[in-house]
This record gives sequence, structure tokens and C-alpha cells, in this order.
Amino acid sequence: MRRVPTAVLISGRGSNMVKLVEAARDPAYPAEIALVLSNRALVPGLVYAEEQGIPTAVVESRAFKGDRAGFEAAMDAVLARHGIELVALAGFMRVLTEGFVERWQDRLINIHPSLLPSFRGLDTHARALAAGVRLHGCTVHLVRHGVDEGPILAQAAVPVLPDDDEAALAARVLAEEHRIYPAALAWLAAGRVRVEGDLARVDAPGASASLANPLPVPAALSTRPVEG
Repeated sequence: MRRVPTAVLISGRGSNMVKLVEAARDPAYPAEIALVLSNRALVPGLVYAEEQGIPTAVVESRAFKGDRAGFEAAMDAVLARHGIELVALAGFMRVLTEGFVERWQDRLINIHPSLLPSFRGLDTHARALAAGVRLHGCTVHLVRHGVDEGPILAQAAVPVLPDDDEAALAARVLAEEHRIYPAALAWLAAGRVRVEGDLARVDAPGASASLANPLPVPAALSTRPVEG
């Protein structure tokens, strides 16, 4: 089976990158993590990738001093040298230009810590708590030019509990990020995703079960048999 060469772009610890690497250790996984690229040097995610024997590269964004096109051209050159066909963003803290997004359209995915289209941008957990929502979560989507926009591949929901603070909620969401990102990348690499305008259709076992963690069932009801 041919596995699709995939780059993971990071800016820091890359915890989602770690989960993609772990998933790709299975020879049956359809994506090969062929490169980990960071826009910052000496970050923990690069150390992990090197320890796993994965090629790494650094294209420091600060060296380009606002020249976004030059920065992305340098990234494109590295991706081309490594034969990359898919790109997964995993805590990559740069807003990509329309040109880069168009060059990688439908081959560029991102994970975002909210149930999009709610809470695009930063500080999603604090904003969810401030808004008083009862469900929060994460989304894997194909990238479009707008911030945190694009066809949705998978989402997972978690309850917002009465005593949650930002750290507790973030930890619950992160556990779901680690579950759905490897699945969504696998669907894309295996050719199971069909894009129709602003929608992504996923034809894969388990795709319809990507919404997880319903509200807790009261103990008095937990022993009732499931009907149907």
C-alpha cells in the first residue's frame, strides 16, 4: 500500500503531531509522516520528531520580517524537497496567505479547539466559559483563507461542567483532539473525502461517529436498556 507523504507543521510542543506520528507507526495507516516543519527553532516538537527518526526542518518566520510570501515560498521549497503531498497543521501559529492555501487546497488540514464555526481564533476555552455554552469541543477541517474556516471533516464535543476552569476544559478538549485528528488525516490520505462547495463528505467507517462525549447520563437512568 502506498502511503501519502505528509508534513506536520508546528510552532511548539506539537502534542497533536505526536498523536499523528503514533498513528502512522501502523503500516496500514494511509499517511506517512515524512517531515515535521517548525517556524521556530529548538521547540520540543522538533526534539520529539528527531528522536523518532522523522526528518525535521526549520523555516523561522521571524527571519522574514513581515515578508509572508517569502516565508511561505521557503516552506514550499522544503515541502517540495521532501516530496510532501499533504500538510497537517498542529499548533502552527501563523496565519497562511491566500496563495499558500490555494496551492495546497484540499490537501491542507487543521485542528481547532472549538466546535466551529463558534469561537474562531484564539482563547477558545476562556471564551466558551464566558459565553456559558454547555458543549464545547474541537474540529478538524480543510483549510481555507479565512481564519479557522473550511469544510469540516470531524468534530468532537465535550460537556462544559459547572466547576470547569479554562485548564480543565482545555484538557478535556485536547483528549478529543488527539482522537479525531489521526482519524481525519487517515480519511483524507485514503481518498475518502469528497469536497462539495463548502462541505466535505466523508465516506469511511466511523465517520458518522465523530461527535463524541454526550452529556453524562444520570445514575438512575444509566441501567436502562437501550431501545431499538
